Amino acid sequence: MAFTSVTMATTSTGSTTPTGPNAARAAPDVVTAGNGGDRPPLTITTPVLGSKPALATHGYFTSFLCFPPFSPHLPLSEMQTMPLLARSPSTNRKYPPLPVDKLEEEMNRRMADDNKLFREEFNVRPGSKSPGSCVQTQRICHYDHSRVHLSLLEGVPDSDFINASYINVRPKEETVNDFWRMIWEQNTATIVMVTNLKERKECKCAQYWPDQGCWTYGSVRVSVEDVTVLVDYTVRKFCIQQKSQRPVTQFHFTSWPDFGVPFTPIGMLKFLKKVKACNPQYAGPIVVHCSAGVGRTGTFIVIDAMLDMMAAERKVDVFGFVTRIRAQRCQMVQTDMQYVFIFQALLEHYLYGDTELEVTSLESHLAKLYAPCPSAGCGGMEAEFKKLTSVKIQNDKMRTGNLPANMKKNRVLQIIPYEFNRVIIPVKRGDENTDYINASFIDGYRQKDAYMACQGPLPHTLEDFWRMIWEWRSCSIVMLTELEERGQEKCTQYWPTEGTLVCGDMAIELKREEVCENYTVRDLLVTNNRENRSRAVRQFHFHGWPEVGIPADGKGMISIIAAVQKQQQQSGNHPITVHCSAGAGRTGTFCALSTVLERVKAEGILDVFQTVKSLRLQRPHMVQTLEQYEFCYKVVQEYIDAFSDYANFK
Repeated sequence: MAFTSVTMATTSTGSTTPTGPNAARAAPDVVTAGNGGDRPPLTITTPVLGSKPALATHGYFTSFLCFPPFSPHLPLSEMQTMPLLARSPSTNRKYPPLPVDKLEEEMNRRMADDNKLFREEFNVRPGSKSPGSCVQTQRICHYDHSRVHLSLLEGVPDSDFINASYINVRPKEETVNDFWRMIWEQNTATIVMVTNLKERKECKCAQYWPDQGCWTYGSVRVSVEDVTVLVDYTVRKFCIQQKSQRPVTQFHFTSWPDFGVPFTPIGMLKFLKKVKACNPQYAGPIVVHCSAGVGRTGTFIVIDAMLDMMAAERKVDVFGFVTRIRAQRCQMVQTDMQYVFIFQALLEHYLYGDTELEVTSLESHLAKLYAPCPSAGCGGMEAEFKKLTSVKIQNDKMRTGNLPANMKKNRVLQIIPYEFNRVIIPVKRGDENTDYINASFIDGYRQKDAYMACQGPLPHTLEDFWRMIWEWRSCSIVMLTELEERGQEKCTQYWPTEGTLVCGDMAIELKREEVCENYTVRDLLVTNNRENRSRAVRQFHFHGWPEVGIPADGKGMISIIAAVQKQQQQSGNHPITVHCSAGAGRTGTFCALSTVLERVKAEGILDVFQTVKSLRLQRPHMVQTLEQYEFCYKVVQEYIDAFSDYANFK
């Protein structure tokens, strides 16, 4: 895949002069286009700064760096492009290419002692010295030998300049016109954005596209055709027009945190796969940008290139590749955390591969899972489930739940929320230890924190449960256990049979109860007496789960998931509260199925393995047993069988 890195520079192009507080403060950026590499073109761009749509970005195309040999002033149309990934081994004897079968062992060795060896490796990388000229913009240098050249505008000297390399940075408001001119001239069909518009209340990239309708940037008219928002990224489809029309798709990765790196590479790998699958063969370089166009942009490109190298040569050369792309753009892969994240992504792909399935392939896949797996000494389903045990429970990241004051609030001491996604409730006045409840935010298919996975309330945590419901505006509660099973209390009744139940400042009144085939619907009115406000909450109490094992079929689960999704559409997409007793096995199964079925309906694709793996990274023991894991596949197959053809999923 070809990439181009672009940083926009202010030029006298005759385009509309930007207005507003950012109009006068942005310095010109420089563009560099790679020289000498061995892969198809890649464009790297940086975000546009400002409050209005902007055009300039450092862009680079995923999977390929654009390193075509050319004169600094040779028109782009005459440049030759070659694959980025060099086949020659790294010349560094200390950090040679790494065989993939040694990847896990080497990662464990280098991550020991707080990533000591990784940090040493990252810090000894040679600097990006180049015999060519280097223009510095906002502390990021761009080499003349690798900058992108635009066509000259008649009567406008230097209008061939844009701060873009065949590895590059974000667009700025005053260079948005040049950004879109570059997209047009380079025949780019795909833009990859790896930053949010604002992070830590700081503008990282000006919005260079209209929210809806169309906007004209210089000579290029851009209209929004479609927007799809998913949990890790957003896909925007544009139609750009000069004399003719051309489709352009923007893939906007939204799950990169303000600090550090994503806590798992799963989302990035799915994102990268989508980008590569959707980029047309006829298209020019893919434009990739973050903010400065070096850190996240470089990380994205290196992962893509190393996955290609892994497939072709069964080895990876991260050190050598980062060194080479730094010769095209300074500071590519900016931190040691990003460097480690690259290895984590490569190991994730090596260990688990691509586990996504088309709905039409599920039946044949299940046949393989039900067949014996001699290498694992068990069936295929069990072998796949055993892979999930590689998700280690991080007991050191459960500090709050393990505090002495909170231990009595946990039903099962092995199932405690992680710090990074635990649900926090307001502290009671005078008691600092009252912000804890055994509940975790869980991501869904389309949105982050789509669920609050929690244990069934204890007698002394009833008030905390309702404070959580109120604070996070949850309007849907899914209960997957009976109050008592096999003679043991599993959940304290947290709603009134009649009249009103008072829990601290919260009063709960039962307004309506309807018994359906597999579940009961209870409409509750929750009143916060301190705030003197009320809110409607609907509980879905599932009765189809036997005391031992799993439901006999998936009909009831499919039905309750559909009912909950309908309720969410009507009440607003606030977190869905899901609980069983401990808040892991049945709770995880519901969250997994809800997420998988939503994707099946939207895309005709499923990935049970990675969905469950992601859940376990967010809360211990989600989907707790092999039976529950197998049940997930069974329900999906029943759901698919209920439709005569794929068109019915839409």
